[in-house]
Amino acid sequence: MRDFSCFSENGVQVVDYSSSSTSSSSNNKAPQNLVTCVYECLFQGSSCFITITWSKNLVGQGVSIGIQNSSNEFLCKVDIKPWLFTRRKGFKSSLVDSSVVDIYWDFSLAKFGTGPEPREGFYVAVAFDQEIVLILGDLHKEVYKKIDRTPRKPASAAASSDAVFVAKREHIFGKKHYGTKAQFYDKGRIHDITIECYSEKINDPSLVISIDRKAVMQVKKLRWKFRGNQTILVDGMAVHVYWDVHSWFFGSVVGNAVFLFQTSLSSSAQKLANSISSPSSAFSWSGPDSQQGQAFSLILYAWKTE
Repeated sequence: MRDFSCFSENGVQVVDYSSSSTSSSSNNKAPQNLVTCVYECLFQGSSCFITITWSKNLVGQGVSIGIQNSSNEFLCKVDIKPWLFTRRKGFKSSLVDSSVVDIYWDFSLAKFGTGPEPREGFYVAVAFDQEIVLILGDLHKEVYKKIDRTPRKPASAAASSDAVFVAKREHIFGKKHYGTKAQFYDKGRIHDITIECYSEKINDPSLVISIDRKAVMQVKKLRWKFRGNQTILVDGMAVHVYWDVHSWFFGSVVGNAVFLFQTSLSSSAQKLANSISSPSSAFSWSGPDSQQGQAFSLILYAWKTE
């Protein structure tokens, strides 16, 4: 299901492979504990995208791994069901246009926090014709032992791989405070992001977004400004922040707010974002041309738990 586009014409939409996927549409209000990450790399000389969707529910944790080209055509897909009912270690190989696509995973020693993503003791790896293009997790040496190859880079740098982290979508939960961790560009510093909705007066809520416990933007009279956009600076880069909290305040059922953090390295993209006059257009902005600079998108679905 493709429900949220935030890339250029050469990009790909964030994909959720869960059959009960939650979108920002009011037609489905069941929150899902999901984290989706998208990585860009090359396959046979052209861009392709590796999508990793982590999920958590009452019966266990799971992950879906999909590989698709720039035309959104699937090359390969692996669904690992909740690990309560399946092996935590595995391998799958597929032949795609005369190339071999291998996917390796090992969660037998994985440790988790409250979210669906493992923190340590695991690996997920993708290889094209036995060349590793993406490694996630901290067990890099085990991956190369598995395929009996020597890494092209030192072991300490193996995590960098050849794929570029271009997007992340996450469902977060709270009453008034929502928090997560994210990096705003590939291999960049990891920051703490906090979103707070509070009322100094009755029925007069405000929105505050903080990076590493420092407030970087505030929106007062949020009921009137339930959609909008603003530019902040993080690590010396412009980060365009878009919000839509309409579902928090209006409608018969309390839904999820949506926040988009879009970075770009090109000045033309910054001018484009600042020139948007309609707040509702924030979620259809295509972003900068990929030739002008690599962009990163962080999409947060914020669900009220009360």
